[in-house]
Amino acid sequence: MTMPSIAEVHAALTAPGQMFEMEEVVIRGVPTRTWKHAPASLRVVLENSRSHVGKDFLVYEDETWSFERHYREASHLAHVLRDRFGVRPGDRVAIAMRNYPEWSIAFWAAASAGAVVVPLNAWWTGPELQYGLEDSGSVVAFVDAERLDRIAPHLGELPALQAVVSARDDRAVLPGGALAFGDVLGEVPEHATQPEVDVAPEDDATIFYTSGTTWKPKGALGTHRNICTNLMSLVFCSARAAARATSPELAASTRRAAGSRSP
Repeated sequence: MTMPSIAEVHAALTAPGQMFEMEEVVIRGVPTRTWKHAPASLRVVLENSRSHVGKDFLVYEDETWSFERHYREASHLAHVLRDRFGVRPGDRVAIAMRNYPEWSIAFWAAASAGAVVVPLNAWWTGPELQYGLEDSGSVVAFVDAERLDRIAPHLGELPALQAVVSARDDRAVLPGGALAFGDVLGEVPEHATQPEVDVAPEDDATIFYTSGTTWKPKGALGTHRNICTNLMSLVFCSARAAARATSPELAASTRRAAGSRSP
């Protein structure tokens, strides 16, 4: 079996009508090659996650979130962000916590509400977290107990921050007037769906901070197209590897892996 060249595989995978078909789009005045069938926003990615019926999405110690449970909790929290905290498209919602399942729920909830998600480095000190929250203009911050203790002394210097929600924090009274994640999430409706929000591919989706090696960290904006393009590129790489596999068995195995990561 002769392995096809990369050029041949690219031509086949990006041909008209194929999943990885490409088109030129003018983005902010710049003609740009894009994936024609990429999800239009992170909201679409979250909606598409429901196709993994009966499959586990997150496992933390003895707790398990299926794709459906994660979708419902993120969707419901998106409503809470909008209705309780007044979060509107373009508002900044920060996340500063270790890798708890609530991190993912908060991320997708904020994206679903049309907010700009601001993941902050969980290793940052209190003053560094204060800087990130202030610089980004975050109106809501999701934290955990350790991050809350670091930021609590600085909350009085963050007038734009309207609410702090702490996950995995079992203290009866949380410092700084923070709210418990479970109380904020509340009871999740069985048929929870995302709120109706208009989000375009060129809308801002994330702010990731640089390392700050030359001065203070700088917030780098990413759009929904930016993030969704990266997802499509990952799936494309898997499909390309499958197409170039030297054995039918390996090709089939790689295609299954690529299919499981379809955005």
